[in-house]
Amino acid sequence: MLPTRHIPSLFLFAGAMAAPLPALAGGFYLQEQSPKETGRALSGGAAAGDDPSTVYFNPAAMTQLSGIQTSIGGVALKASARQSNRGSNRSIPGVPTRVPVTGNDGGNPFDSVIPIPSFYATGQVSDRLWVGIGVNAPFGLKLEYDDGFFGRYDSLYTDLKTYNIQPSAAYKLTDNLSIGGGVDVQYVKVTLTNALPQLSPLLADGHASVKGDDWSVGWNAGVFYTTGKTNFGVHYRSAIDHKLQGTQAISGLLGPLAGANASVDATAPLNLPDIVTISMMHSLTPKLRAMLTGRWYNWSRFKSIAITPAVGTPSVKELDYRDSFSFSAGGEYDVNDKLTLRAGTMFDRTPTNPQHLTTRVPDGDRVWLTGGATWNLSQAMALNVSYAHTFVEKANIIRPDSYFPAPATVTATTLAQTSGNADQVAASLTLRF
Repeated sequence: MLPTRHIPSLFLFAGAMAAPLPALAGGFYLQEQSPKETGRALSGGAAAGDDPSTVYFNPAAMTQLSGIQTSIGGVALKASARQSNRGSNRSIPGVPTRVPVTGNDGGNPFDSVIPIPSFYATGQVSDRLWVGIGVNAPFGLKLEYDDGFFGRYDSLYTDLKTYNIQPSAAYKLTDNLSIGGGVDVQYVKVTLTNALPQLSPLLADGHASVKGDDWSVGWNAGVFYTTGKTNFGVHYRSAIDHKLQGTQAISGLLGPLAGANASVDATAPLNLPDIVTISMMHSLTPKLRAMLTGRWYNWSRFKSIAITPAVGTPSVKELDYRDSFSFSAGGEYDVNDKLTLRAGTMFDRTPTNPQHLTTRVPDGDRVWLTGGATWNLSQAMALNVSYAHTFVEKANIIRPDSYFPAPATVTATTLAQTSGNADQVAASLTLRF
Protein backbone atom coordinates (compact mmCIF):
# COMPACT_ATOMS: atom_id res chain seq x y z
CA MET A 1 0.00 0.00 0.00
CA LEU A 2 1.17 3.56 -0.67
CA PRO A 3 2.28 5.52 2.41
CA THR A 4 -0.66 7.92 2.27
CA ARG A 5 -3.29 9.27 -0.06
CA HIS A 6 -1.33 12.53 -0.28
CA ILE A 7 1.71 11.01 -2.00
CA PRO A 8 0.27 10.06 -5.39
CA SER A 9 -1.69 13.29 -5.68
CA LEU A 10 1.40 15.33 -4.92
CA PHE A 11 3.44 13.56 -7.57
CA LEU A 12 1.05 13.80 -10.48
CA PHE A 13 -0.24 17.24 -9.61
CA ALA A 14 3.26 18.61 -9.40
CA GLY A 15 4.34 17.06 -12.66
CA ALA A 16 1.39 16.80 -14.95
CA MET A 17 0.13 20.23 -14.05
CA ALA A 18 3.44 22.01 -13.67
CA ALA A 19 4.18 23.05 -17.17
CA PRO A 20 4.16 26.83 -17.02
CA LEU A 21 7.56 28.08 -17.99
CA PRO A 22 8.23 31.43 -16.35
CA ALA A 23 7.91 33.18 -19.68
CA LEU A 24 5.13 31.33 -21.42
CA ALA A 25 1.40 31.50 -21.26
CA GLY A 26 -0.63 31.22 -18.09
CA GLY A 27 -0.97 27.71 -16.76
CA PHE A 28 1.08 25.42 -18.98
CA TYR A 29 -0.18 26.54 -22.37
CA LEU A 30 2.61 27.54 -24.76
CA GLN A 31 1.94 30.69 -26.77
CA GLU A 32 4.89 30.13 -29.13
CA GLN A 33 3.07 28.48 -32.01
CA SER A 34 4.17 30.85 -34.80
CA PRO A 35 7.50 32.64 -35.22
CA LYS A 36 5.73 35.35 -37.24
CA GLU A 37 3.12 35.89 -34.52
CA THR A 38 5.86 35.99 -31.87
CA GLY A 39 7.20 39.17 -33.50
CA ARG A 40 3.90 40.98 -32.96
CA ALA A 41 3.21 39.44 -29.50
CA LEU A 42 0.41 37.21 -30.82
CA SER A 43 -1.65 40.32 -31.68
CA GLY A 44 -2.45 39.04 -35.20
CA GLY A 45 -4.29 36.14 -33.63
CA ALA A 46 -7.54 35.13 -35.31
CA ALA A 47 -7.66 38.09 -37.73
CA ALA A 48 -4.32 38.38 -39.56
CA GLY A 49 -4.70 35.48 -42.00
CA ASP A 50 -1.32 36.22 -43.57
CA ASP A 51 0.63 33.06 -42.71
CA PRO A 52 -0.09 29.29 -42.76
CA SER A 53 0.06 29.31 -38.93
CA THR A 54 -3.48 30.68 -39.08
CA VAL A 55 -4.44 26.98 -39.19
CA TYR A 56 -3.85 27.02 -35.42
CA PHE A 57 -5.05 30.54 -34.57
CA ASN A 58 -8.17 30.56 -36.76
CA PRO A 59 -8.54 28.10 -39.67
CA ALA A 60 -11.36 30.24 -41.14
CA ALA A 61 -8.71 32.80 -42.16
CA MET A 62 -7.06 30.24 -44.48
CA THR A 63 -9.30 31.74 -47.16
CA GLN A 64 -6.86 34.69 -47.26
CA LEU A 65 -4.03 32.40 -48.49
CA SER A 66 -3.90 31.63 -52.20
CA GLY A 67 -2.60 28.42 -53.73
CA ILE A 68 -0.52 26.07 -51.56
CA GLN A 69 1.54 27.50 -48.70
CA THR A 70 3.68 25.93 -46.00
CA SER A 71 5.48 27.27 -42.96
CA ILE A 72 8.12 25.42 -40.95
CA GLY A 73 9.99 26.92 -38.04
CA GLY A 74 10.39 27.12 -34.32
CA VAL A 75 11.16 29.17 -31.25
CA ALA A 76 14.41 28.85 -29.29
CA LEU A 77 13.53 29.80 -25.71
CA LYS A 78 16.14 30.67 -23.10
CA ALA A 79 14.34 30.73 -19.76
CA SER A 80 15.65 31.30 -16.27
CA ALA A 81 14.14 30.88 -12.84
CA ARG A 82 15.51 31.37 -9.37
CA GLN A 83 14.15 29.98 -6.10
CA SER A 84 15.11 31.62 -2.78
CA ASN A 85 14.62 29.69 0.46
CA ARG A 86 12.50 31.72 2.88
CA GLY A 87 12.45 29.26 5.77
CA SER A 88 11.32 25.88 4.39
CA ASN A 89 10.74 23.39 7.18
CA ARG A 90 9.36 19.97 8.08
CA SER A 91 7.79 18.19 11.01
CA ILE A 92 9.02 15.10 12.85
CA PRO A 93 6.41 12.60 14.06
CA GLY A 94 6.03 12.85 17.84
CA VAL A 95 8.13 16.01 18.10
CA PRO A 96 6.29 19.35 18.68
CA THR A 97 8.88 21.58 17.00
CA ARG A 98 9.65 21.82 13.28
CA VAL A 99 13.14 21.70 11.80
CA PRO A 100 14.55 23.59 8.80
CA VAL A 101 14.80 22.00 5.38
CA THR A 102 18.13 23.18 4.05
CA GLY A 103 19.86 22.81 0.72
CA ASN A 104 20.95 24.71 -2.37
CA ASP A 105 18.71 26.91 -4.51
CA GLY A 106 18.43 24.24 -7.20
CA GLY A 107 20.14 26.32 -9.88
CA ASN A 108 18.35 27.31 -13.07
CA PRO A 109 16.05 24.33 -13.69
CA PHE A 110 15.56 24.97 -17.39
CA ASP A 111 17.66 23.70 -20.28
CA SER A 112 19.99 26.30 -21.78
CA VAL A 113 17.82 26.34 -24.92
CA ILE A 114 14.26 25.02 -25.14
CA PRO A 115 13.07 24.34 -28.72
CA ILE A 116 9.38 24.71 -29.63
CA PRO A 117 8.87 23.55 -33.26
CA SER A 118 5.85 24.00 -35.52
CA PHE A 119 4.71 23.11 -39.05
CA TYR A 120 1.70 24.30 -41.05
CA ALA A 121 0.41 23.82 -44.58
CA THR A 122 -2.64 25.18 -46.40
CA GLY A 123 -4.11 24.47 -49.80
CA GLN A 124 -6.78 26.18 -51.89
CA VAL A 125 -9.02 23.47 -53.32
CA SER A 126 -11.43 25.83 -55.13
CA ASP A 127 -12.52 29.45 -55.00
CA ARG A 128 -14.58 28.56 -51.90
CA LEU A 129 -12.82 25.65 -50.14
CA TRP A 130 -9.46 25.48 -48.36
CA VAL A 131 -7.81 22.66 -46.38
CA GLY A 132 -4.83 22.71 -44.04
CA ILE A 133 -2.89 20.92 -41.35
CA GLY A 134 -0.87 22.02 -38.36
CA VAL A 135 1.60 20.12 -36.16
CA ASN A 136 2.80 21.78 -32.98
CA ALA A 137 3.39 21.46 -29.22
CA PRO A 138 0.75 23.55 -27.39
CA PHE A 139 1.62 22.44 -23.83
CA GLY A 140 4.94 21.46 -22.29
CA LEU A 141 7.79 21.86 -19.84
CA LYS A 142 11.12 20.35 -18.96
CA LEU A 143 12.91 21.35 -15.76
CA GLU A 144 15.42 19.75 -13.42
CA TYR A 145 16.66 21.11 -10.10
CA ASP A 146 20.10 20.29 -8.71
CA ASP A 147 20.49 17.48 -6.18
CA GLY A 148 20.13 18.83 -2.65
CA PHE A 149 17.56 21.47 -3.67
CA PHE A 150 15.75 22.87 -0.62
CA GLY A 151 12.43 22.37 -2.41
CA ARG A 152 13.19 18.74 -3.29
CA TYR A 153 10.09 17.38 -1.53
CA ASP A 154 8.00 19.60 -3.80
CA SER A 155 9.84 18.87 -7.06
CA LEU A 156 13.08 17.70 -8.63
CA TYR A 157 12.43 16.81 -12.27
CA THR A 158 9.51 17.42 -14.62
CA ASP A 159 9.16 16.57 -18.30
CA LEU A 160 5.78 17.22 -19.90
CA LYS A 161 5.33 17.04 -23.65
CA THR A 162 2.33 17.37 -25.93
CA TYR A 163 2.11 16.88 -29.68
CA ASN A 164 -0.94 18.22 -31.51
CA ILE A 165 -1.98 17.27 -35.06
CA GLN A 166 -4.75 19.47 -36.48
CA PRO A 167 -6.33 18.74 -39.88
CA SER A 168 -8.56 21.70 -40.80
CA ALA A 169 -10.85 23.11 -43.46
CA ALA A 170 -12.28 26.54 -44.30
CA TYR A 171 -15.16 27.64 -46.51
CA LYS A 172 -15.78 31.10 -47.96
CA LEU A 173 -19.51 31.82 -47.55
CA THR A 174 -19.23 35.21 -49.26
CA ASP A 175 -16.37 37.34 -50.51
CA ASN A 176 -16.15 38.82 -47.00
CA LEU A 177 -17.19 36.02 -44.63
CA SER A 178 -15.53 32.64 -44.01
CA ILE A 179 -15.94 29.82 -41.52
CA GLY A 180 -13.47 27.10 -40.60
CA GLY A 181 -12.62 24.41 -38.12
CA GLY A 182 -10.43 21.46 -37.32
CA VAL A 183 -9.88 18.35 -35.23
CA ASP A 184 -7.10 18.26 -32.62
CA VAL A 185 -5.49 14.85 -32.19
CA GLN A 186 -3.26 15.23 -29.16
CA TYR A 187 -0.66 13.09 -27.39
CA VAL A 188 0.65 13.90 -23.90
CA LYS A 189 3.52 12.31 -22.00
CA VAL A 190 4.62 13.08 -18.43
CA THR A 191 7.69 12.09 -16.39
CA LEU A 192 8.49 13.60 -13.01
CA THR A 193 10.33 12.95 -9.77
CA ASN A 194 10.66 14.38 -6.28
CA ALA A 195 12.22 13.43 -2.95
CA LEU A 196 10.32 11.90 -0.03
CA PRO A 197 11.07 12.77 3.61
CA GLN A 198 11.99 10.00 6.03
CA LEU A 199 10.55 9.87 9.53
CA SER A 200 13.91 11.18 10.76
CA PRO A 201 15.56 14.18 9.02
CA LEU A 202 18.93 12.52 9.66
CA LEU A 203 18.22 9.79 7.09
CA ALA A 204 18.75 10.08 3.34
CA ASP A 205 15.60 10.99 1.44
CA GLY A 206 13.40 8.52 -0.34
CA HIS A 207 12.49 8.96 -3.98
CA ALA A 208 9.29 9.05 -6.02
CA SER A 209 8.61 9.09 -9.74
CA VAL A 210 5.57 9.05 -12.01
CA LYS A 211 5.30 8.32 -15.74
CA GLY A 212 2.15 8.43 -17.84
CA ASP A 213 0.81 9.18 -21.31
CA ASP A 214 -2.40 9.39 -23.30
CA TRP A 215 -3.99 10.18 -26.67
CA SER A 216 -7.15 12.27 -26.84
CA VAL A 217 -9.16 14.37 -29.32
CA GLY A 218 -10.59 17.89 -29.30
CA TRP A 219 -11.85 20.36 -31.88
CA ASN A 220 -11.76 24.03 -32.82
CA ALA A 221 -13.79 26.41 -35.00
CA GLY A 222 -13.66 30.02 -36.10
CA VAL A 223 -15.23 32.83 -38.12
CA PHE A 224 -13.35 35.38 -40.23
CA TYR A 225 -14.77 38.59 -41.70
CA THR A 226 -13.04 41.32 -43.71
CA THR A 227 -14.13 44.71 -45.03
CA GLY A 228 -10.97 45.01 -47.07
CA LYS A 229 -9.31 47.46 -44.68
CA THR A 230 -10.32 45.75 -41.42
CA ASN A 231 -10.28 42.05 -40.51
CA PHE A 232 -12.19 40.48 -37.61
CA GLY A 233 -11.71 36.97 -36.29
CA VAL A 234 -13.24 34.84 -33.53
CA HIS A 235 -11.90 31.40 -32.66
CA TYR A 236 -12.84 28.74 -30.13
CA ARG A 237 -10.58 25.85 -29.11
CA SER A 238 -12.29 23.11 -27.13
CA ALA A 239 -11.17 21.61 -23.86
CA ILE A 240 -9.36 18.29 -24.15
CA ASP A 241 -9.69 15.69 -21.39
CA HIS A 242 -6.79 13.27 -21.07
CA LYS A 243 -6.65 10.19 -18.86
CA LEU A 244 -2.98 9.55 -18.14
CA GLN A 245 -2.02 5.92 -17.68
CA GLY A 246 1.36 4.83 -16.43
CA THR A 247 3.34 3.82 -13.37
CA GLN A 248 4.17 5.29 -9.99
CA ALA A 249 7.35 4.17 -8.23
CA ILE A 250 8.49 4.77 -4.64
CA SER A 251 11.92 3.76 -3.41
CA GLY A 252 14.42 4.42 -0.63
CA LEU A 253 11.99 4.66 2.29
CA LEU A 254 13.36 3.12 5.47
CA GLY A 255 12.11 1.61 8.71
CA PRO A 256 8.33 1.48 9.16
CA LEU A 257 7.89 3.16 5.75
CA ALA A 258 9.86 0.56 3.80
CA GLY A 259 6.72 -1.39 2.93
CA ALA A 260 5.65 1.46 0.66
CA ASN A 261 8.59 0.92 -1.71
CA ALA A 262 6.95 -0.40 -4.86
CA SER A 263 6.06 0.31 -8.47
CA VAL A 264 2.35 0.24 -9.31
CA ASP A 265 0.08 1.20 -12.20
CA ALA A 266 -1.75 4.52 -11.81
CA THR A 267 -4.18 6.73 -13.73
CA ALA A 268 -5.07 10.42 -13.49
CA PRO A 269 -7.11 12.94 -15.50
CA LEU A 270 -5.47 15.93 -17.15
CA ASN A 271 -8.13 18.46 -18.16
CA LEU A 272 -6.94 21.14 -20.59
CA PRO A 273 -8.89 24.42 -20.89
CA ASP A 274 -11.15 25.88 -23.54
CA ILE A 275 -9.64 28.96 -25.22
CA VAL A 276 -11.56 31.81 -26.88
CA THR A 277 -9.71 34.30 -29.13
CA ILE A 278 -11.08 37.59 -30.50
CA SER A 279 -8.91 39.62 -32.89
CA MET A 280 -8.97 42.69 -35.10
CA MET A 281 -6.50 43.96 -37.69
CA HIS A 282 -6.90 47.39 -39.33
CA SER A 283 -4.94 48.96 -42.18
CA LEU A 284 -4.14 52.51 -41.09
CA THR A 285 -2.40 53.19 -44.41
CA PRO A 286 -1.54 50.93 -47.35
CA LYS A 287 1.75 50.11 -45.56
CA LEU A 288 0.85 50.31 -41.85
CA ARG A 289 -1.38 47.86 -39.92
CA ALA A 290 -2.50 47.78 -36.27
CA MET A 291 -3.63 44.61 -34.45
CA LEU A 292 -5.43 43.77 -31.22
CA THR A 293 -6.13 40.34 -29.73
CA GLY A 294 -7.74 39.18 -26.50
CA ARG A 295 -7.82 35.61 -25.23
CA TRP A 296 -9.79 33.93 -22.45
CA TYR A 297 -8.70 30.62 -20.91
CA ASN A 298 -11.21 28.46 -19.06
CA TRP A 299 -8.77 27.31 -16.37
CA SER A 300 -11.45 27.30 -13.63
CA ARG A 301 -12.57 23.89 -14.88
CA PHE A 302 -9.23 22.67 -13.60
CA LYS A 303 -9.94 22.41 -9.88
CA SER A 304 -8.18 19.23 -8.81
CA ILE A 305 -6.22 16.16 -9.82
CA ALA A 306 -7.66 12.80 -8.85
CA ILE A 307 -5.13 9.95 -8.75
CA THR A 308 -6.17 6.30 -8.81
CA PRO A 309 -3.31 3.87 -8.11
CA ALA A 310 -3.79 0.19 -8.85
CA VAL A 311 -2.80 -0.47 -5.23
CA GLY A 312 -3.72 2.03 -2.55
CA THR A 313 -6.31 4.70 -1.90
CA PRO A 314 -7.44 7.17 -4.58
CA SER A 315 -6.63 10.78 -3.80
CA VAL A 316 -7.63 14.29 -4.80
CA LYS A 317 -5.29 17.26 -4.91
CA GLU A 318 -7.09 20.61 -4.84
CA LEU A 319 -5.77 23.25 -7.29
CA ASP A 320 -8.50 25.88 -7.67
CA TYR A 321 -7.08 27.41 -10.85
CA ARG A 322 -8.69 30.67 -11.94
CA ASP A 323 -9.88 31.69 -15.38
CA SER A 324 -7.17 33.77 -17.01
CA PHE A 325 -6.75 36.09 -19.97
CA SER A 326 -4.14 37.69 -22.19
CA PHE A 327 -4.30 40.91 -24.17
CA SER A 328 -1.88 41.89 -26.92
CA ALA A 329 -1.39 44.86 -29.22
CA GLY A 330 0.95 45.17 -32.16
CA GLY A 331 1.67 46.70 -35.50
CA GLU A 332 3.67 46.18 -38.65
CA TYR A 333 5.02 48.37 -41.43
CA ASP A 334 5.95 47.48 -44.98
CA VAL A 335 9.27 49.22 -45.56
CA ASN A 336 9.17 48.07 -49.18
CA ASP A 337 8.07 45.05 -51.21
CA LYS A 338 10.87 42.99 -49.68
CA LEU A 339 10.87 43.97 -45.99
CA THR A 340 8.18 44.21 -43.30
CA LEU A 341 8.93 45.23 -39.69
CA ARG A 342 6.67 44.46 -36.72
CA ALA A 343 6.49 44.88 -32.94
CA GLY A 344 4.08 44.17 -30.11
CA THR A 345 3.40 43.80 -26.42
CA MET A 346 1.24 41.40 -24.39
CA PHE A 347 0.00 41.06 -20.83
CA ASP A 348 -0.57 37.45 -19.79
CA ARG A 349 -2.28 36.71 -16.47
CA THR A 350 -1.34 33.54 -14.61
CA PRO A 351 -4.23 31.20 -13.71
CA THR A 352 -2.43 29.69 -10.72
CA ASN A 353 -3.93 30.15 -7.27
CA PRO A 354 -1.48 31.79 -4.80
CA GLN A 355 -2.52 29.23 -2.18
CA HIS A 356 -1.32 26.37 -4.39
CA LEU A 357 1.91 27.66 -5.93
CA THR A 358 4.76 25.18 -6.28
CA THR A 359 8.41 25.18 -7.29
CA ARG A 360 7.28 23.16 -10.31
CA VAL A 361 5.31 26.24 -11.35
CA PRO A 362 7.63 29.28 -10.97
CA ASP A 363 4.74 31.30 -12.31
CA GLY A 364 3.54 34.89 -12.22
CA ASP A 365 1.86 37.45 -14.43
CA ARG A 366 3.95 38.24 -17.52
CA VAL A 367 4.56 41.15 -19.87
CA TRP A 368 5.99 40.54 -23.35
CA LEU A 369 7.93 43.00 -25.51
CA THR A 370 8.57 41.75 -29.04
CA GLY A 371 9.92 42.70 -32.45
CA GLY A 372 10.34 40.96 -35.77
CA ALA A 373 10.66 41.16 -39.52
CA THR A 374 9.70 39.37 -42.71
CA TRP A 375 12.08 39.35 -45.66
CA ASN A 376 10.46 38.28 -48.93
CA LEU A 377 13.27 36.42 -50.63
CA SER A 378 11.05 35.96 -53.69
CA GLN A 379 7.36 35.74 -54.52
CA ALA A 380 7.51 32.09 -53.48
CA MET A 381 9.64 32.34 -50.33
CA ALA A 382 9.64 34.48 -47.15
CA LEU A 383 11.84 34.37 -44.06
CA ASN A 384 10.29 35.43 -40.73
CA VAL A 385 12.48 36.26 -37.72
CA SER A 386 11.38 37.46 -34.27
CA TYR A 387 12.69 38.27 -30.82
CA ALA A 388 10.74 38.50 -27.55
CA HIS A 389 11.65 39.28 -23.96
CA THR A 390 9.29 38.41 -21.14
CA PHE A 391 9.20 39.99 -17.68
CA VAL A 392 7.75 37.73 -14.97
CA GLU A 393 6.29 39.02 -11.72
CA LYS A 394 7.89 37.61 -8.57
CA ALA A 395 5.75 35.23 -6.53
CA ASN A 396 5.88 33.78 -3.01
CA ILE A 397 5.44 30.04 -2.55
CA ILE A 398 3.90 28.66 0.64
CA ARG A 399 3.49 24.97 -0.08
CA PRO A 400 2.66 22.52 2.77
CA ASP A 401 2.43 18.86 1.75
CA SER A 402 1.77 15.95 4.10
CA TYR A 403 3.12 12.41 3.71
CA PHE A 404 2.28 9.09 5.36
CA PRO A 405 -0.72 8.20 7.53
CA ALA A 406 -0.86 9.10 11.23
CA PRO A 407 0.94 8.67 13.54
CA ALA A 408 3.83 8.77 11.01
CA THR A 409 2.66 11.89 9.17
CA VAL A 410 5.42 14.23 8.03
CA THR A 411 4.49 17.70 6.75
CA ALA A 412 7.08 19.46 4.61
CA THR A 413 6.42 23.15 3.95
CA THR A 414 8.28 24.78 1.07
CA LEU A 415 8.64 28.52 1.62
CA ALA A 416 10.26 30.27 -1.33
CA GLN A 417 10.29 33.32 -3.53
CA THR A 418 10.44 32.65 -7.25
CA SER A 419 11.56 35.00 -10.00
CA GLY A 420 12.41 34.58 -13.65
CA ASN A 421 12.39 35.89 -17.20
CA ALA A 422 12.98 34.62 -20.71
CA ASP A 423 14.29 35.51 -24.13
CA GLN A 424 12.96 34.01 -27.35
CA VAL A 425 14.48 33.92 -30.80
CA ALA A 426 12.15 32.59 -33.50
CA ALA A 427 12.40 31.92 -37.22
CA SER A 428 10.26 30.30 -39.90
CA LEU A 429 10.34 29.84 -43.65
CA THR A 430 7.14 30.29 -45.63
CA LEU A 431 6.90 28.70 -49.07
CA ARG A 432 4.18 29.51 -51.61
CA PHE A 433 3.33 27.34 -54.60
